Amino acid sequence: MKTHKNLFQKFCSFENLHSAYLKARKCKRYKDYVLEFSYDLEKNLFLLQSELISQDYHCREYNGFIINDSKKRLIKAPDFRDRIIHHALYNIIEPIFDNSFIYDSYACRKEKGTHKAILRLKGFLKNKRNVYCLQCDVRKFFESIDQNILKKLIKKKIADKKILKVVNKIIDSSFDHKNFENLFDFRLTGIPLGNLTSQLFANIYLNELDQFIKHSLREKYYIRYMDDFLILVYNKGELFKIKEEIKKFLLVRLKLDLHPKKCNIFPVKKGIDFLGYRIFANYRLLRKSTVKRFIKRTKLYKKKLRSGLMAFEKFNRSIQSWFAYAKFGNSWKLRESLVGLWEI
Repeated sequence: MKTHKNLFQKFCSFENLHSAYLKARKCKRYKDYVLEFSYDLEKNLFLLQSELISQDYHCREYNGFIINDSKKRLIKAPDFRDRIIHHALYNIIEPIFDNSFIYDSYACRKEKGTHKAILRLKGFLKNKRNVYCLQCDVRKFFESIDQNILKKLIKKKIADKKILKVVNKIIDSSFDHKNFENLFDFRLTGIPLGNLTSQLFANIYLNELDQFIKHSLREKYYIRYMDDFLILVYNKGELFKIKEEIKKFLLVRLKLDLHPKKCNIFPVKKGIDFLGYRIFANYRLLRKSTVKRFIKRTKLYKKKLRSGLMAFEKFNRSIQSWFAYAKFGNSWKLRESLVGLWEI
């Protein structure tokens, strides 16, 4: 297997760090912490570079907060200087790993995304009747990633020891030793939601599953978006066998479990609930829960707007973004019915 050496020099070059800074500040350039770092930009970037070269770089503490969208999730936001390092690392190693990913992995990849995944699924469904779907979700995926397995998978492609040292520091950075009484009786698990690198690490981890399904099980109609994946076949009974093979593989090789309530087998004529839409062969509808959340959030935003706690520009961007999302589905009547919702 080909491994990549001598990456460290590219990684800690001033050009790469400056490029990473520009990406890290995108849509946040007027935040206080960005302005503070930018005030003496050249000095701060050279300081980061010096820490990397001397191998004295350490990740700072995360800012943790809860979001409650479709479900409650803990987000760990890294310090701005650490975000720069994440982008710098991503610039160097992402192309190496992306070349090894299967075509039908759609999360957090260039020229992929939710719309491409949905269009691909629509292509799979075209002119197919009496087809069945196995749709699965990995239970507590980000929390359950085994750090030692992840490090070994990365090491298969990356031979540069200095790069690996930075990678390991990022992987280790969110682990809270205070949560464990016996430090010799636990698996090091979990990577933080909120890191750019976590998106790449997640794809590296589940690429093992992708390769197993495509090359060992030889399934043609397979799509994965992060830890949500599905397989289409004509034989319903075959899907039960496939499910058990996948369950065994995840447990033995990756120390992961399928979600007991989100692993289902059903005929595709009922529609496939995937990435916010209910998808049929010839059309797609918005998920009801998605519409309810939009209405609830918009009412809350209107209250904030009237109270002066939100700028009209932010309110308008939220509305326009959601309507662009809704337009991708067959939702003309729905959009017409919601037009008055944002009137102040």
